[in-house]
Amino acid sequence: MLFNSLAFVIFLPVVFVLYWFGFKKKLHYQNLFLLVASYFFYGWWSWKLIFLLAFSTILDYFYGFKVGSSNPQKAKLFLWLSIINNLGVLVVFKYFNFFSFQIQSLIELFGFHANTLVLNIILPIGISFYTFHGISYILDVYHRKQKPVKSFIDYAIFVSFFPLLVAGPIERASHLLPQIQKKRKFNYEQCVDGCRLILWGMFKKVVIADSLSVIVDQIFINYQDYSAINLIVGAVAFSFQIYGDFSGYSDIAIGTAKLFGFELFSNFRFPYFSRNLGEFWRRWHISLSSWFRDYLYIPLGGSQKGKLITIRNIFIIFLVSGFWHGASWNYIVWGGIHACGFLPIYLFNQNRSHISNVVAQNRSLPNCKELYQMLGTFTFVTFAWIFFRLDGIKNSISYLTRIMVDLVNNPKQLLSIHTCYIAFIYILPLLLLEWWLRRDERKLRIKEGVLETIISWIMIILIVSKFNKESKFIYFQF
Repeated sequence: MLFNSLAFVIFLPVVFVLYWFGFKKKLHYQNLFLLVASYFFYGWWSWKLIFLLAFSTILDYFYGFKVGSSNPQKAKLFLWLSIINNLGVLVVFKYFNFFSFQIQSLIELFGFHANTLVLNIILPIGISFYTFHGISYILDVYHRKQKPVKSFIDYAIFVSFFPLLVAGPIERASHLLPQIQKKRKFNYEQCVDGCRLILWGMFKKVVIADSLSVIVDQIFINYQDYSAINLIVGAVAFSFQIYGDFSGYSDIAIGTAKLFGFELFSNFRFPYFSRNLGEFWRRWHISLSSWFRDYLYIPLGGSQKGKLITIRNIFIIFLVSGFWHGASWNYIVWGGIHACGFLPIYLFNQNRSHISNVVAQNRSLPNCKELYQMLGTFTFVTFAWIFFRLDGIKNSISYLTRIMVDLVNNPKQLLSIHTCYIAFIYILPLLLLEWWLRRDERKLRIKEGVLETIISWIMIILIVSKFNKESKFIYFQF
């Protein structure tokens, strides 16, 4: 079920009313209802997808007891069984065909003919997200950060909670499970804050991202026919499209969870106001970045075993992160570009800068240095997004080559006005609103109640006017 669909508009209030007024007396029944609602939400696309989700959930639920055993050998055995099971599901459904084609190409490189074995199966929506939920739970149990959950219903909700099931945020068992296990009381202010976040997320998705997608698709599909300035505008527009799309989903997910008494981790904190690439990755897709840090980077040695090991770990993290996004070389190259960009920051000890403050912390506007840093970081990130957006590395190189060649042949075009500048009609309002909110991504309240009401109604009218039931969220494919 899509957040931006009529089905969800009906689903959410029905579930909300039944949850709070039909099942509020007993936590067990309330959680059971939430689980049924989550499976209904997920099965809306295809009821067949439910079986894989249930299979993965059941296995990790039972693995948790074995991994929590006081016998170290037994615990380690079932830890690896769980990891193999979870990664095996990902390999079969997401990466099998990619590896099959790579093996075929390698065999043909030596002059042999090979028939490619291809699995004609649909990639289950959200598989990367709920698989990572399961892995994190098992690892936390193994390292004694989390006790095995006795209630299957509680664990199943942790894996399949419908606001975060399809595209995150990726929650930790130690953060979400205690909220599932304790009795929840209706909180009016929490619900109002949730509605604000849902409205803001819908605005970013429907009004900003979906409007930009029309321009982006036109330029990237026919990039050979466009001038350099239009290609630059197209790349910038995609940067804001994917941000509006994914951060909009996260806002809706966090806001929806609030309606049911849950607080999820933030997933975006104004990443395009970052002053270097290290800060960007602490602000972009935070739940995934921290997952790789805690469950891959640190176990590999992190930055505690010398610079060479740290550099190796940096490249592993970014390459794996790229591959997580999709079974294609362009995602791996995208991850490699970010690794190369992060390396100088690490070598000059700048990777831990700007941890506790935001740009222009006590000022209305950034100074010249901050503005230069933000523009530099955004330019690098936008350059990398070209490889993320286009299928095939050759197309990305062709896109960039056309920009450079056309600029050399016609440098005056930078001063001309093109139709693609309409993209900034959507980008500039988003930037201004985000700049105003930058000190707290969830502080959406306006002291003047009348002004807040007017702004809310304007957003609602724009959302309804721009509503497109065919528009899917970009990260659904991952």
